[in-house]
Amino acid sequence: MKHTIYVGVFISYCLLLHKSPSGFDNNVEAINTNEIKFFPIGDSYTIGEGAGEKYSWPALLTNHLSDSGIKIKLIANLSHTGFTTQNAIDAELPLFIKSKPDFATLLIGVNDWVQGIDEKIFRKNLVYLIDKMQNAMTNKSKLLLVTIPDFSAAPSGNHYARGRNISEGLKRFNNIIKEEAAKRNLKVVDIFDLSKEMGKDPSLVADDGLHPSAKEYALWEEKIFPVSFDLLKR
Repeated sequence: MKHTIYVGVFISYCLLLHKSPSGFDNNVEAINTNEIKFFPIGDSYTIGEGAGEKYSWPALLTNHLSDSGIKIKLIANLSHTGFTTQNAIDAELPLFIKSKPDFATLLIGVNDWVQGIDEKIFRKNLVYLIDKMQNAMTNKSKLLLVTIPDFSAAPSGNHYARGRNISEGLKRFNNIIKEEAAKRNLKVVDIFDLSKEMGKDPSLVADDGLHPSAKEYALWEEKIFPVSFDLLKR
């Protein structure tokens, strides 16, 4: 019973604690029309929970691409700690569609798994997100998917297993992500194995014992960058 209550508190905490610094006011930053409009959709892993938004991998990626000669602007990041695929559909997708971005990323699903959402519903919501995102984009091929990291590697990760094998469960979700990406010839960056390093190096884990540190987010960005650069140079 205590464990059930703990998990319930965790989920409530995830849903309520963090408001994206970008807010939910249906605004996006004004940009130069010559700039590529970048709009990521995701959860805590995309907003940079544990490190801060300026250390999030989308912020680092934007700066890295810009420094590499790509004219790009991160126009909004409405990613929110605790978001499921359904939350992303309800709270992030409407502004995404309105913004019509040129480049987008999608990293979502960990909270679906934590909350016990089955694979069939996860796939249905993921397909809906991908299809709606592509339909809103100026170029459908410039949607990049990122796999769900293995949070069992973090010191506090196993508190949220509820008797399940976290790694195996997330692998199944990641297989769905890869399958749906392959159907559409979309690029996928797999950070699952890289995230396991959090179990070996405490400096890769945030103070909350669960989320990545700024150092870990930077490692993710290093892996995401070359795929993004190649995609945007086409």
